[in-house]
Amino acid sequence: MRLNRFLQKAGVASRRKADVLIFAGKVTVNGRVVREPWAEVGEHDRVAVNGKPVRLRKYHRYFKFYKPRGVTTTLKDRHARITLRDVLPDSLRGVFPVGRLDRDSEGLLLLTDDGDLAYILAHPRFEVLKVYRVWFSGGMHARDVARRLREGLELEDGPFRPVFVHPLETAAVELGITEGRKREIRRAFAALGLTVERLLRTRFGPIALGGLREGGLAALDPHEMQEIRRLKARMLPRLKSRKERKG
Repeated sequence: MRLNRFLQKAGVASRRKADVLIFAGKVTVNGRVVREPWAEVGEHDRVAVNGKPVRLRKYHRYFKFYKPRGVTTTLKDRHARITLRDVLPDSLRGVFPVGRLDRDSEGLLLLTDDGDLAYILAHPRFEVLKVYRVWFSGGMHARDVARRLREGLELEDGPFRPVFVHPLETAAVELGITEGRKREIRRAFAALGLTVERLLRTRFGPIALGGLREGGLAALDPHEMQEIRRLKARMLPRLKSRKERKG
């Protein structure tokens, strides 16, 4: 197994961040610093990050968390006032957030140490649906906002066209997207001359926020785990074929 893959499966970091740790010389194998993410490691090799031993878990862990507004979706950022590390219990060390949910947004955030699942959920090529509720101000009625969004908007980094949009109230809509570009929903509403007052994610793929309250944390229940396994079973062949092409 490649070293960066080993660190990902052990829940140390995402594949990309594992590469950063390796290039920085913070990873040792059998007491020797290794700077090649592609270096092969076996089950009997001793791997450590910053001197701390790292071992593969027999089972992955999966949680859902209601991220409050004001919390930055990262485990470490010296520029952020509050990160996930500040609000999550120490027992969750080793899991990482899946995808983006910007600081000013709230709602469903998935946490796991399953790197394959994280990649499948977050990468737009797998077209995993994410559902949001958006409350806005600016004078337009929700029916007109929904119509404009269905028609599609051109943003500076490409078109924005939700999978669906439904009016909820006079100044609130529900929409679904399969992308994850930076602040794209807020930028789309700004393009309409509107201000997003509240942005709440209620669903990420097969997982729903449900009755979880702000700051609430829960392990996925048996039904949700079954849905996650089904999703991985459908998508893993596509993921493996991609890895083979890159290899």
